[in-house]
Amino acid sequence: MTALANIPAQLLPLAVHISELTPYYRNPRTGDLPAIAESLTVNGQYRAVVVNKGTHTGRPNEILAGNHTVAAAQQLGWEQIAATWVDVDDEAAARIVIVDNRTNDLAGYDTALLAEVLSEIPDLGATGYDRESVDRLLDDTSLPETLELTSDGAGAGAVATVDYLQWGYLQWEPRHVRITSEEVEAPNAIYAKFVGDTDSDMGFGWHVLQQAHQEDEAA
Repeated sequence: MTALANIPAQLLPLAVHISELTPYYRNPRTGDLPAIAESLTVNGQYRAVVVNKGTHTGRPNEILAGNHTVAAAQQLGWEQIAATWVDVDDEAAARIVIVDNRTNDLAGYDTALLAEVLSEIPDLGATGYDRESVDRLLDDTSLPETLELTSDGAGAGAVATVDYLQWGYLQWEPRHVRITSEEVEAPNAIYAKFVGDTDSDMGFGWHVLQQAHQEDEAA
């Protein structure tokens, strides 16, 4: 397969033969080639790699940004890839290589928003995340310990800081439901009794479902 089928129309004018490019001669970055290859297969190439012409370094057509993208594309059998060009000396080339990697290291996430976005994607393929990693994100997501609310007591209108309800999640398959502290206490109590009675938590989920079913029938 050539790259042309996976390069969007806007990047096609930038397409060059991969065989003409060379990796940066001392790239300190290691990349996850299988993950990059999966992204290229599913998403195509969505940004160009950066190549140094080499007039000032003596190393022509050297990739400064996108070394692992090009390597993954080669593994997939791509013949072409979209590239933009610079013509810089050794020091500037090294800076570009380092900063391209370092800015990714320094970046962070709004974890709650990331978890929300990932939860809305039915198929996590080519995102770099799997269901287990999304579940860990959701587990790590937390609300602030305090929340400022308007007081309804004396001096109404003043801002009072109150402890926010501690909460948790109930999750099964893709469903992830937030619950309040009062709601958390109910399964906690059932869990404590179940473990006390059985000396194990095996079958706890089925026990909870059966108890709810029996309560519905009794009602």
